Amino acid sequence: MIYILLSISCSVTVAVLLKLAKRYNIHVLQAVMWNYMTAIILSYIFFRPELQEITAVPSVLTIAIGVLLPAILLIFAASVRNIGIVKSDIAQRLSLFIPIMASLYVFGENFSGLKVAGLIVGFTAIILTLYRQSTVKADTGSYIYPILVFIGFGVIDVMFKKLALDKSIPYTSSLMVIFCISFVIAAMILGYIVLVKKKKVELINFICGVVLGCFNFGNILFYMKAHRAMASNPSTVFAASNMGVIILGSIVGIILFKEKVSKLNYIGISMALAAILLITLSQKYAV
Repeated sequence: MIYILLSISCSVTVAVLLKLAKRYNIHVLQAVMWNYMTAIILSYIFFRPELQEITAVPSVLTIAIGVLLPAILLIFAASVRNIGIVKSDIAQRLSLFIPIMASLYVFGENFSGLKVAGLIVGFTAIILTLYRQSTVKADTGSYIYPILVFIGFGVIDVMFKKLALDKSIPYTSSLMVIFCISFVIAAMILGYIVLVKKKKVELINFICGVVLGCFNFGNILFYMKAHRAMASNPSTVFAASNMGVIILGSIVGIILFKEKVSKLNYIGISMALAAILLITLSQKYAV
C-alpha cells in the first residue's frame, strides 16, 4: 500500500500545482510540455535504460498512452471551460467504473463480498464528495467533453495496468518512451499556439513545468509500482488510489483553498475512507 500512498500524494500535489497555475496566470500547456521533458530526464537519471531497450519499446500500447496523456489533459481543460470544474471532476472520478469492469472481465480478478461492498460505498462516496451546486450553464453539445473525460481517464488507467503486467520489457523503459511521445505531442500543439496565435514562451512556465514534472513522474511511477506489487488485485489499486485522492484532495482543498464543504461532502469523505478500509480488508479476508 506504500506505493499507493506515494502515488496519491504526488497526484494531489499535481492537482494543487495546476490549481495554483490558474491563480498566477501560468500557461498550462507550456508547463505541461516542460513537465514531460522533466519526466524524461528523471527517467534517464534514475533508470539508466539501455538504448536498445528504448528503441525496442515502442508498441501500439506505449504510443497510445503517450498520445492520450496530453490529449486527455486538454480535453479536461476544455470540459472545465464549457461545463465547469464540478461536473468535469465528477466525470473523471466516475471513470473508475471502466478499470473496475476491466479488472473483472479483462484481468479475471475475483471479487469478494467485502470488495464489492467497498466499491459500492466508494462510488457513492465519489458522488457525495464531489456534489456541488454548479452555476455554469452549458449547451447540450458541451456534454461531449465530460463523456470524453470519463472514457479517456478510464482507458488510460486500464492501459497502465496492461503495461505494468508486460514482463518482456522493463516498464521503466516503457515510461521513458511514453514521456518522450507526450513531450513531442505537447511541443507540436504549443508550436502551433506560439507560431499561429503568437503566444510567448516564458521562463516562469518552464520553472513551473519542472516542478510539475517531478511530482507527475512520481505519481505515474508509484502507480505502476503499485500495480506490479498487487498484480492479482488491480481493482484494489484502481479504487484505493481514486478514493485516496478524493480524501487527501478534499482535506487540502479545505485547509489551503478554504473550499466550502457541505454535510453531504463530509459524509462522502467519510464513506471514501470506509471504502478504502473495506477494500483493504478484502485483501486478507474473502467473504
